[in-house]
Amino acid sequence: MNGFFDIPSDLDNTYFGLIGLHLREALLPVLAGLLAALPVAQLCVRFRWLYPPVLGVTTVFYAIPSLAVFVVLIDYTGQTELTVMIPLAVYSLVVLVPAIVDGVRSVPEETLAASTAMGFGPVRRYLQVQLPIAVPAILAGLRVAVSASISLVSVGALIGNQGALGNLLADAQKYGRPELAVNSVLTTAVLAILCDAALVLVRNLLTPWMPRGRRQRPKAAAARPEPQEAAAR
Repeated sequence: MNGFFDIPSDLDNTYFGLIGLHLREALLPVLAGLLAALPVAQLCVRFRWLYPPVLGVTTVFYAIPSLAVFVVLIDYTGQTELTVMIPLAVYSLVVLVPAIVDGVRSVPEETLAASTAMGFGPVRRYLQVQLPIAVPAILAGLRVAVSASISLVSVGALIGNQGALGNLLADAQKYGRPELAVNSVLTTAVLAILCDAALVLVRNLLTPWMPRGRRQRPKAAAARPEPQEAAAR
């Protein structure tokens, strides 16, 4: 472990400082993508003809390599965090729009009819009825977006030390210190796992009515007939 947490001085940061920087560069774009995806998804739900072209455009954006986007943005935003965060926000938007649309469309028609009968307008129905029911689908999309964003931040190391923990990969090669690369990979993986676990916890807190896998297994096992009983039948 000698030198594992010894961060080179050219990064002008500590180990925990790099972790905070990495989380900021990864999570703020996801938040921005979520805020942009909510109204876009609502438009796609309200106007069904709009969803196929939106899905097509977002799929094309997701296929563009982040480095290509950096090359375009760097003339406008320079070698800054913003150059890294803008593509990550777009990628998050691409992941979250289909997740929100699918979740909102899964709301039963009778539920929508009941909310309309109670006097809920489109905006109120979307915020107080459709989105809460769509929480599992939305959080599933968030889990994908957060994990992808945490991993892609490291690419920012190629545009002037804007990769947070990814900068350790460049320094590992520069100074011949492979432990820095191991540090970068392990810490990034741990951050992704912890953030994913936090989102699962949030999902469980927001959706207490959802069945939990472990709780359902005993019931399913009890309902399943034993091989001998099935043969007797």
